[in-house]
Amino acid sequence: MTYSLKSLISAKIKCGDIMASIIEEFYYGNIEPQELNSELTPKLKKKLNNLAEKEEQLTAKLNGEDKELFQSYVSAYVEFSTTSNADSFISGFRLGAKFTYETFIKE
Repeated sequence: MTYSLKSLISAKIKCGDIMASIIEEFYYGNIEPQELNSELTPKLKKKLNNLAEKEEQLTAKLNGEDKELFQSYVSAYVEFSTTSNADSFISGFRLGAKFTYETFIKE
C-alpha cells in the first residue's frame, strides 16, 4: 500500500516520530512524491482542460500522416514533460537537503 506524504505526515505527527518514519516509508517505496500534487488548483485544472480540449479538436481535424505526426508530437511532449518534472523534483529535493544540512551543521 502506498501513502501520500500528506497522509503520512498527518498520521506520524500524532506518533511523534516523523523523521524516522518518513525516511523509512520513503526507503520502502511507500511514499509517492507525485501524489503530493494530485489535487489540481482550479487555475491549473482550467488550463489542463483547455489543453485537452484543443488536443481533441486538433485530433478530430487531422487525418492520416498529419494525425500520426500530431499524436507523435503529443507523446514526445509528455515524455519531455515527465523528464522535466522529475528533474525539477530532484533539484528541489537537493536544495531542500542543502537547507537542512546548513540548518544543523555549522562550519
